[in-house]
Amino acid sequence: MSATLIRPRRRRLRAAVTALLLVAATAAAVPEAVAAPHAAAPLPTVVLVHGAWADTGSWSDVIARLQRDGYTVDAFATPLQRLGTDSQALADYLATIAGPIVLVGHSYGGAVITDAATGNPNVKALVYIDAFAPAEGEAIGGLTGAGSVLVTHDSSELFIPVPLAPPTATTELYLQPDAFVSYIANDLPAKKARTLAATQRPLEYGALGDASSAPAWASIPSWYEVGTLDQVITPQSQLDMAHRAGSTVVEARTGHLPMVSDPGAVTRTVEAAAAGTEARS
Repeated sequence: MSATLIRPRRRRLRAAVTALLLVAATAAAVPEAVAAPHAAAPLPTVVLVHGAWADTGSWSDVIARLQRDGYTVDAFATPLQRLGTDSQALADYLATIAGPIVLVGHSYGGAVITDAATGNPNVKALVYIDAFAPAEGEAIGGLTGAGSVLVTHDSSELFIPVPLAPPTATTELYLQPDAFVSYIANDLPAKKARTLAATQRPLEYGALGDASSAPAWASIPSWYEVGTLDQVITPQSQLDMAHRAGSTVVEARTGHLPMVSDPGAVTRTVEAAAAGTEARS
């Protein structure tokens, strides 16, 4: 074979080897930072728990905002019977949800989430909105604060018992419409307040004195939105419970129904809790 044929073949071989070496060197030099990104962690499911004299509709404006921001939202229909049965009903409901949960409670709903979340590893954050956050053995009736209308006003000014007789544990308590408008919905337009008063659901009398069990806030991070205009649970009582629980505190110039009067603020508090759980994961 002639030298003129051998030399081109050698040149082609050297070129092929050089190209392979360049490819290998380039692949080795690609930093890890440009590798395919990991899939973003799914957002937690937000479970909203209403309180006494309310229903799931009280969360409507908050639900719309959270869903717009990509969250799966469940509004739990609290039975409003006794704390033990209500918290067990919520615990059973939470057990059906896969993945991380941000659990939000308003007013009496705060006591319900405090008991229901204990021992559930999926609950990553608790959010209290003008809510009771009792310690073990405490009842919500003793946590309203000295200046609360529930303390300063006679029960006949506030409640309608059903049946209309001296209350027993299972007596259903409705709020007097005027009391609802003046004290529960004190930062809402009167027309809206009267609509809510007409659609209220009663709380069983015995729930006011039921003792709380081991609190979930002792082991789960919590956030607390304090309504500085609240006349049902005084702002000072809210702050005392929040500080005891080690909660991240947010203050809002709202009455006892901030999810209705300022749903944007409540949504921001819930999403801050969700972001806090993601930062720790």
